[in-house]
Amino acid sequence: MISFNYETNFKLENEDFFEKWIQKIILNHNCEAGEINYVFCDDAYLLKLNIEFLQHDTLTDIISFDNTLGKLVGGDIFISIERVVDNANDFKVSFLEELQRVMIHGVLHYIGFSDKTPESQKEMTAQENNAIKELTILKSIN
Repeated sequence: MISFNYETNFKLENEDFFEKWIQKIILNHNCEAGEINYVFCDDAYLLKLNIEFLQHDTLTDIISFDNTLGKLVGGDIFISIERVVDNANDFKVSFLEELQRVMIHGVLHYIGFSDKTPESQKEMTAQENNAIKELTILKSIN
């Protein structure tokens, strides 16, 4: 089950559609969707988590806590909407495209992809791009 929770004024439109997309990406990697909780929040909320749980006193766009067991993908994904807005501006992409990239990024970590080295970052970006292409395909059929 994938749930969407809000600690800010932001509200994701078409939650059911995004849930189907995320489940499809998980299935494409021969895994199964377990319990995944998205929490959309602001910088202050995410900074508090970053300090408390990771001992990092920096702003970030996403923090994910992985509860994956084998092929059953699950965890809590916290996303700062403020960071997504700023990153979209910095990367010159739409807010929605950046949000989609960040949303699937956390799931890809659960599936087993890393972004700690330049090579793994390249692979992560390729996986994100593939997932966004899948989303475009899903949109065209719905």
